[in-house]
Amino acid sequence: MRARYWALAMVGSVVAASHSIAARPPQPIRHAPARTELWGFAAPWDPRSAATLARHGGALSAAISGWLRLDTASALPAPAYRDTMRVPLGTRRFLLVTTYARDRFHPETIRRLGADSGLRARAAADIATWATGHGYRGIVLDFEALTPADTTALSVVVKAIADAAHRRHIRPVTIAVPPADTLTYAARRLRGADLLLAMLYDEHWSTGLPGPIASPDWVQHLIGPWIAAAGASRIVAALPVYGYLWKPQAPTTVLSFADAQREAAAAGALLSRDSASGALHYARPDSAQGWVSDATQLDTLMRQTRAAGVHRFAFWRLGLEDPAIWRLLQPHTINRAR
Repeated sequence: MRARYWALAMVGSVVAASHSIAARPPQPIRHAPARTELWGFAAPWDPRSAATLARHGGALSAAISGWLRLDTASALPAPAYRDTMRVPLGTRRFLLVTTYARDRFHPETIRRLGADSGLRARAAADIATWATGHGYRGIVLDFEALTPADTTALSVVVKAIADAAHRRHIRPVTIAVPPADTLTYAARRLRGADLLLAMLYDEHWSTGLPGPIASPDWVQHLIGPWIAAAGASRIVAALPVYGYLWKPQAPTTVLSFADAQREAAAAGALLSRDSASGALHYARPDSAQGWVSDATQLDTLMRQTRAAGVHRFAFWRLGLEDPAIWRLLQPHTINRAR
């Protein structure tokens, strides 16, 4: 990511000298940097997420453990999974609200809500009621696959949900944004949300060519415009703790760090660090390639992003990570929830 530095504030003071008052030149005061918040996305269908939360959840500021889906027929929220995650005391529980269903996002649901104020108000109230009733203290919205023509609909839907949540003292309301699409998900049109979560992963994705999931230069290039448009304090940098295994003539599969270690060992391959991206990778004799993030690469990405002023980070997804991240994260000051 990017090397940026904390701003210095200049303050003037006056001092008495020889029966007169002279203005002292402004003196720099270095503000203490904002404390880091760590969020983790938990997958209710994956027992590895539950195991990670049980063991390391106390290190997180927030766990996104609840999942609501906007129904494709009614456009109203319905539980996608039962939230059985055990979240430690002191770690906030957040609710994910998505249009994802049956292997794809459904942008038509946002278009419908954007065009119908009554339905929009009902959906927003239902989301806020669900969040309150189930103990969620924040909401993350994931409405992908929209186009520039949907910007107005997205804006009014996000504002309606945020307003309903705020009335029930639920915050932050955060909207996930594809970081390369600053037109559809324009920061100036998403002021209704408290925070913007930039999904800084899938530089190389499952249907493309093999490569790192998120390299430092790529992340730096993408997050810069969001910081410029919204301010670093309003950005959540979502970073990968997973990988992919690209296989010839077969679908790409998700890799955990443990999977990558096991796969490489079974193939007699070396799990080595790519010098350009810092990611770990290996190649099998059958030309399959595995690429995965680890604690060292994650630490690099976080330090660069913090230098740009961002102090909130989200990890996708819990249960797939290199266990060493919990040790390496300690130098980052963790802000346990307010």
